Amino acid sequence: MGLLSIGSDFFGLDIGTTAIRVVQMRGNKNKVLVSYGSLDIDTKISRSDAHADQQKLAQAIKQLINQSGISTPSVAVGLPSQKVFSTVVDVDRLSPSELEKTIKFQADSLIPTPLAESKIDWALLGDSPKEASKVELLLSSVSNDFVEKRLDMLESIGLNVIAFEPDSMAITRSLIAHGNSEPTLILDMGDLATDLVITINDAPRLIRSIPVGIEDVIKSAMRSLSIDEKQAQQFVFKFGLSKDKLEGQIYNAIEGSIEVLTAEIEKSIKFLNTRYPENKITRILVTGGASTLPELPLTLANKFGISVEIGSAWHNVSFPPNKQNELLAVSNKFAVAAGLAERIE
Repeated sequence: MGLLSIGSDFFGLDIGTTAIRVVQMRGNKNKVLVSYGSLDIDTKISRSDAHADQQKLAQAIKQLINQSGISTPSVAVGLPSQKVFSTVVDVDRLSPSELEKTIKFQADSLIPTPLAESKIDWALLGDSPKEASKVELLLSSVSNDFVEKRLDMLESIGLNVIAFEPDSMAITRSLIAHGNSEPTLILDMGDLATDLVITINDAPRLIRSIPVGIEDVIKSAMRSLSIDEKQAQQFVFKFGLSKDKLEGQIYNAIEGSIEVLTAEIEKSIKFLNTRYPENKITRILVTGGASTLPELPLTLANKFGISVEIGSAWHNVSFPPNKQNELLAVSNKFAVAAGLAERIE
């Protein structure tokens, strides 16, 4: 779906479980949407490491790039949160070169995979809220094996990967307004897992991947009501957490899955209140399946007494006014791809 003929230097690529999505923008600080598109894929292909399936995935990406009118081979690629370990750590206030050495030395005891088999990255967040002599860092790691396989697959279709970035970082960039200091909890529900990100001053301070996604909610409905997947899907997205529809049968069927989510949100808010006692979460932004599940935003607002808003992937982006309805209709699916395309290289 080309929007403007002017190209930019790279595009964002989100390889999801059931679909792949691309977004290209132009401009450095003031981003303008150039083109975007999505293509449904078979979950068997997206979840498989087999060479033949990786080739099918590569061809699907190539097809989507051509269909969408992407005008550059350079790409920033999302890393699914289930594959990335992220943590906030306090380290001594040091010069950049000494900091680099300290992080490498400390990372081995902080990340779950051996350092020699991992790629690590870090971002300086600012002063530690705990000790004046320390600074706060966001440390992320991912296995070399996963990144190298993905790189090989993308290079096989002529793409030039300029960056790999955790989905959580991309989501934060697209959903939070630049310069917004308001402590915010982002809830992005995917097919297999839900990403939970707490931000302060538009930077993540807590990143969690909770193994409950749309698939679990649908399976709960299938089991409880003895119905097939298609029917369960229709019921879940039509009635959701509404207690007065179908005598509350759908609510009762999926309530357990949602309670796992709300328990994790509660833990995360407690963590924030302990580490940053001066910062209270003022709003929850929902995207992905969390924004399309009826009554979920209201359930969260009632439980936590916090304002709940639907996040928009196009929040920081300019686009032609006549495209507004079309873009808003798909906004909840493009937070990762848009955030990747908004990187300032």
